[in-house]
Amino acid sequence: MKERFPLVRFGPQLWTRDLARKIRTDISALLEKLQAGDELAIDAKGVEVFDYSFANELFGKTILSLASEYAGRFVVIEHLTPYAHENLQKALESLGLQMIERRGTALRLLGKVHPADQATFDALRNTKTPTSAATLATVLGVNLTAMNERLTKLTSMGVIRREKAVSPAGRELYEYRLLS
Repeated sequence: MKERFPLVRFGPQLWTRDLARKIRTDISALLEKLQAGDELAIDAKGVEVFDYSFANELFGKTILSLASEYAGRFVVIEHLTPYAHENLQKALESLGLQMIERRGTALRLLGKVHPADQATFDALRNTKTPTSAATLATVLGVNLTAMNERLTKLTSMGVIRREKAVSPAGRELYEYRLLS
């Protein structure tokens, strides 16, 4: 299921932590209704700009709460202007966070993104199906421990989802996927 949250209803220019806190309450209520695997698309269409403190409060705290309060749900930002994009990028970088940005049909990571995280995200995006850590490690040519560390980091930031599965040999394993 995909739920849309249009930011423009709060105005074309979004400032201050106080406003972001009010909006975050609405976003939290929507996330509460969603199930694991569902997507909340925050639509910035019509929003000209938001400042750093707004981005830090709204997006930073939302991303920080994903793993513990809304596990398996995806938060995606869409239709950012260059000004809003820059402020969100800086806010996420300062917090050491990343999130998914959708441009058209393309998904990419935004924030403090290590090249290894981007490579792992891209490999998962290219598989288009749930994939095991072992398969991803082979595809990217890294050892399994390194791949598990990457996947744990990306899962904790809410940019990928981890699901239990059963291997062909009958063993329990985890598979990873992007939003559908």
